[in-house]
Amino acid sequence: MSAFMPHFAPMVVLLFLGTVFLLGIGFLVMFYGAVRHSAFLAKLGAGAVAVIAAGYFLLLGGVSLASSEETLPPDGRKYFCEIDCHLAYSVAAAQTAATLGPELQQTAAHGQFVILRVKTWFDASTISAHRGNGPLTPNARRVLLVDDTGRSYDPSSEGQFAFARSGNSSTVMTQPLRPGESYTTNLVFDVPRNAHGLRLLITEDDPETRFVIGHENSPLHKKIYFAVEPVLSRNSP
Repeated sequence: MSAFMPHFAPMVVLLFLGTVFLLGIGFLVMFYGAVRHSAFLAKLGAGAVAVIAAGYFLLLGGVSLASSEETLPPDGRKYFCEIDCHLAYSVAAAQTAATLGPELQQTAAHGQFVILRVKTWFDASTISAHRGNGPLTPNARRVLLVDDTGRSYDPSSEGQFAFARSGNSSTVMTQPLRPGESYTTNLVFDVPRNAHGLRLLITEDDPETRFVIGHENSPLHKKIYFAVEPVLSRNSP
């Protein structure tokens, strides 16, 4: 099972860039009219800016309101579009622990540690014909663990450090990779013991994505999660 973020990525990105370009033209016309003391040009520019911005944000809000929440199975793939190629993410493994780290230097969780191993894969079948084999540096990502009450948890820096000291190798999620390559990243969260219905959210961390139509970061848009409870129940003691 796969999901794409955003849907119709090349189209919505071009729409976003085109809107920014037209807004820029509108502001230039408005500024030129003000400098030339032309009320007509100033009003024309201001009117164009207002109409373009209103139309875009109405479309942005409408698509967000029509969106629906998705929860992928752990081995499902969530694709992020990099215009001419796609990166896919999935949950490769999950477990819980009360303590982490070397035997004589263990770090105790405030609740319990949830350790997720996330796979990043550059899907070679999604590249355009002219792209070639050059490396791709992923955009910044944000990861959160969310429970069934809506509470969210950032990765635990203490847990991450303790898990790494145990000799568990991990690759940062911004590591460049070439078509067909993949790597895994360890994510450690410290969550209350009574947290249930845990789901992982991996999303982009670039501010401009909030203004891309159909992107889960845009206002009111629903998210795409990974279910982690099934794999936790299999792998945890």
